[in-house]
This record gives sequence, C-alpha cells and structure tokens, in this order.
Amino acid sequence: MTAKVLSGVSVTLFFFAVLLSVQVASDSETGDAMLQAISGDGGEPSGRRVNYFDDDPGASGYLALPAGDGPFPAVILIHEWDGVVERIEQVADAFAEQGYIAFAADLYSGRTGSSREENMALVREVRADEERIIANLDAAVGYVRAHTPSTGRVATVGWCFGGGVALSYALGGERHEGTAVFYGSLIDDPEAMQHVHHEIYGTFAREDRSPAVEEVDAFVAAMREAGIDNDVHIYDDVQHGFWLYVDRDPETNRPAAEHAWQRLKDYLERVLR
Repeated sequence: MTAKVLSGVSVTLFFFAVLLSVQVASDSETGDAMLQAISGDGGEPSGRRVNYFDDDPGASGYLALPAGDGPFPAVILIHEWDGVVERIEQVADAFAEQGYIAFAADLYSGRTGSSREENMALVREVRADEERIIANLDAAVGYVRAHTPSTGRVATVGWCFGGGVALSYALGGERHEGTAVFYGSLIDDPEAMQHVHHEIYGTFAREDRSPAVEEVDAFVAAMREAGIDNDVHIYDDVQHGFWLYVDRDPETNRPAAEHAWQRLKDYLERVLR
C-alpha cells in the first residue's frame, strides 16, 4: 500500500507498513480511544448537548471535555452529510481523551439524516446559506472560548461535507489556528487562499471521486502559490469515508487510518500546543 504525499514544497512517494495477519495489540490494549471510535467500537457517548447559536435555538452541539482543570486547546468538529450522529459524538469523546476540548457543531438544527435522499436534502438546504454556516461556526468557537476551560486556540476538523465547510470557514470565519480536511470539497484559487493564515492538514483517498486526485493536486498547487504550509496525503487503495468508518473495510482501511491519525495528532500538536 502506498500513500502519495503532497507538501508545500515537494511531492514524494513512500511506503508505510501494512498489517498482515496479526495485530500486535488491540485498540483497547493500547488505550487509543480514537481508533476504537472510528472502527465502530466506541462506547456510549459521555459528553453533553448544548445550545450555542442564538440565531438557531434548534442547533444542538455536542461538548466533550478532558479530565482535569485545563486550560486546554479546542477542536471544532464539523459533521458529515448526516449530521451529529453517534459516531461524531464518540470521536469527540476520543479527542477529549487526547486533552482537547471537543465541540461538534450542529449545522442541521438538531436534525440527522438516515438515507442518501435525506442527507442530500439537508446538505442542499444548509449550503444555500453560506453566511449562516459561518455564523454558526463562529458561535461554536465563541461558546468554547467563553464557556469552557479553553486556551483560546482552536482548530476545525471536518469530514466530507464537513471537510468542505472547514475549508470555507478557514477562508471567512473567526480567526483560528488550524484546519483539518478529510475528503471534502476543495478550491484551487490561490487568491482566495490568501485569507488562510495557518497550516492546512488534508487526508484524501485515491479511489475517491469527490474530490478526485486531480482536484487534490490543484488544491495543493494553490496552497503552494499562496505560501501556505500544508500536510496533505492521498492514500492508495481506500475509498471515500475510510477514516471515520474504518469498519466498512477494516483490512484495507486500518493501516491508512492509523497513519492519518498519527499525522493528525502531530498536526494538532504543532498548531494548538
């Protein structure tokens, strides 16, 4: 298995280890709650729902706090096309175990989708008002900074629909310190990217068509031209959604998901701590 690495200065091919027949230690043994969560083995969510957006009382974010007094850096999680479902809550809990305040913003006014048709209807509805999306996420950042033991440093992490939203927020939202995009919609305009003032993390799949590899290449080229540091990888042999739902094809998805998770941990350490 290979991964194409696209950085702000070079393009490199490298190999990382593939688990063959025996996994040395299980996630529960290694204590990695994130790998448990994205593999379908997360526990009952232990955070709480909060209302944070005055313009939309129905918006119900999910808040997970680390143990201890803090202060802690924060991650704003931006859900996929189906909303703040249990998998997102479990991922938020796993980020809290890593020492981050995790807040899953709700762009769907408390709703979730249960079919492709419902999900697409929600996406179209929300995407029709980009200013409201930005206002919602500004409110999420403001809530975290005002109502939790936060250092004030914030990064966004989004998947698919949420990955594209995270990038849009980097262009037009409240100033923050990091943006992590998992297979979301991209841009290729260096002028638009001039508004981004932090390193960008990106994880993509070679077998994906939305975005396709060519779109990722153009995105990286735009960041290079704009002078934006970035850590962008395209993983071979995996499909759209491979990271948040490792359990869809564990044997294929797991090595890439583990590598992407280590990169994300390193990235958040760089930009938030």
